[in-house]
Amino acid sequence: MVSSSIYFLNFYKPANCFDLVMNADETGIDCGGSCVRFCTAEIIPPIIMWAESFKINEGQYNAVAYVENQNKVASTPTLKYTFELLNGDTVVTTRSGETVLPPNSVYPIFEGRIYTDKPITKTRLILEPSDMWLPTYIGREQFKTSNILLSGADTRPRLEASIENTELVSAEKIEVVATLFNENGDPLTASQTFVDKLEARSSKNIVFTWPSSIAKTVRSCIIPSDVVVAIDLSGSMNNDGGDPPQPITSTLGAAQNFVVQFKKTDQAAVITFASDAQTKTMLNGNHADTATLIQALTIDPKDETGYTNTSAAFKAAAAELQSARHNPDARRVLVLLTDGLPTAKGTTTDVLEETKTAAAELKNSGVEVYAIGLGKNVDAGFISSLASNSVNAYLAPTGQDLASIYQTITSSLCESGTTRIDVIAKTPTNFTPLKSN
Repeated sequence: MVSSSIYFLNFYKPANCFDLVMNADETGIDCGGSCVRFCTAEIIPPIIMWAESFKINEGQYNAVAYVENQNKVASTPTLKYTFELLNGDTVVTTRSGETVLPPNSVYPIFEGRIYTDKPITKTRLILEPSDMWLPTYIGREQFKTSNILLSGADTRPRLEASIENTELVSAEKIEVVATLFNENGDPLTASQTFVDKLEARSSKNIVFTWPSSIAKTVRSCIIPSDVVVAIDLSGSMNNDGGDPPQPITSTLGAAQNFVVQFKKTDQAAVITFASDAQTKTMLNGNHADTATLIQALTIDPKDETGYTNTSAAFKAAAAELQSARHNPDARRVLVLLTDGLPTAKGTTTDVLEETKTAAAELKNSGVEVYAIGLGKNVDAGFISSLASNSVNAYLAPTGQDLASIYQTITSSLCESGTTRIDVIAKTPTNFTPLKSN
């Protein structure tokens, strides 16, 4: 008995989780057993679900990734990462940082205000292996969000929510990321905010903002549309003859059916153009009256031998979409139909460039432009130059093709599914602290 006591006093060394030696009941060097830290061999490595960069201003991006931690209680307070933003296969810029990764769920990694003079086409996230895995018994379920409201999507995007701490312990330095997805589950944009402290069993209102419009980015029907329908009423729109005359009759019928499909929260205006442009009705939500007005449109006899002033249509649309009647929660849209190139007295060179310039100015202001070219001989390149992108440019050989085109535009403006909004919080205050022996 005496010899045992002497051995214990002189030779026994208790487990020390900081001596870089595997001793006592440790299952690895300074990990496992009575040590708080988990051994990395016991850890399932984090899984990168996706990484994207979202353009929020010209030359400015937010980089976001979702990372899954499949470990039930193991988490890390020091997950180091690097975002690589690429143009094609070339890395344009990088952003590195360190974050926490709570257990048993998927969490966002966010880096904002990344500036670059080249467009970003691809984003990669690189995670450094962490050797610091600690038990955390409070995970994503600690925080619940409710009362999520998106407003000002076109002018001052703002997402409001209420966040609740459901646990009996307070939380500090809470990072919260809001991500918007389309109906297919693809991420569209994201924003970040912070909460200094949230007491146990309490809630707080939080706000996410964006510096520029997200109305074109988020296609869900939760965002209404303000749509200007611009119709070419130049003399050539009667050229196919018939009684009633074509293609004008089919054109007006298709536009009428287009308008009546708008939602109650949408607004529509009608502009016609020939030698000049006229706003026939301003933005309003009475779609039945607007459809009736379209049905009654006719070609002015003086325009039978007049001109096609397409640039005036763009300028009139800009004035209406920038007026006080525009709903700040709505995306701004122009759907323009024409059967040919713009014309004016003398050469057409200047008026063609004037039209392209007016279209560019409208698109640069944030308006989504759809352009429809009517007729078998319409200039496809010109129609494409007017639209926001090639997908928004349509060719209709005859008036009978217009109904399906307008229906496609309707579907493009407003996806049938509901946009998913994730609001996910994480905090470093739940990690079990290391204590030296």
